[in-house]
Amino acid sequence: MTVLFALATSLLWGLADFGGGLLTRRVPALTVVMASQTIAVVVLGMIVAATGGWTEWGPQLWFAVGAGLVGPVAMLAFYKALALGPMGVVSPLGSLGVAVPVGVGLLLGERPGVAQFAGIAVAVAGIVLAGGPELRGAPVQRQAVLLTLVAAFGFGGVMALIAEASSSLTGLFLALFVQRVTNVMAGGTALYVSVRRGGRALPEGSGMGVLWALVPALAFVGLADVAANGTYSVAAQNGPVTVAAVLSSVYPVVTALAAMAVLKERLRGIQAAGAGLALVGTVLLAS
Repeated sequence: MTVLFALATSLLWGLADFGGGLLTRRVPALTVVMASQTIAVVVLGMIVAATGGWTEWGPQLWFAVGAGLVGPVAMLAFYKALALGPMGVVSPLGSLGVAVPVGVGLLLGERPGVAQFAGIAVAVAGIVLAGGPELRGAPVQRQAVLLTLVAAFGFGGVMALIAEASSSLTGLFLALFVQRVTNVMAGGTALYVSVRRGGRALPEGSGMGVLWALVPALAFVGLADVAANGTYSVAAQNGPVTVAAVLSSVYPVVTALAAMAVLKERLRGIQAAGAGLALVGTVLLAS
């Protein structure tokens, strides 16, 4: 179950990142985050009401609040790092956040077998290479590296926090709802400050109509991201966190393959090698 749900997490996160990347070409990134998460809040609210999830209210939901506060900070740092570039450095470094939940698992006493330790090493190497790191040429600003590391460990922190936010399925729905409400509140504050400082919430010369036209795509991105958090929580609660975290972080491979299939982008040699290593690591971790 851990392997199945963790790989489902990678699929969902990879597709959500791909969809979000396409949307940010038309709408400012912060607006994409806000709109997609608002849709997720509405859907999750209905699910919580239908399943009676309100009865699961308890102190463990502070983990969901923490994840909701850390998530937007990590995402904004990541987008800022991408703007400073180069993407071939930022993207692989952003995958290093897997060290947070893996470290938590080891501190809690998990001791994977030799094959699984080898799988962790091989899979993490594959994840980094799948992002297509720049090995020469492009200069890298120190600020871009620092922002990327903030984003990476923020993403890892969200994985560690959301895994502790519930102990039942209905409780998971409530935890995800609380997390997304916190996301929207934090992201909305950031968007308000950005607009007050002269930033734009919508593309120049367009109105709300552009958002209404993109509602299906925004809903897909928001709900896929929520579902990924949910499947990761199930994976982490039903098996070793070290295995769940690494397998859930194979999503850069999914994003690269989606870009190849939809946008006809060609994988660089280093990305293809990374995808292969990630697959080998997955097999070792599943052993």
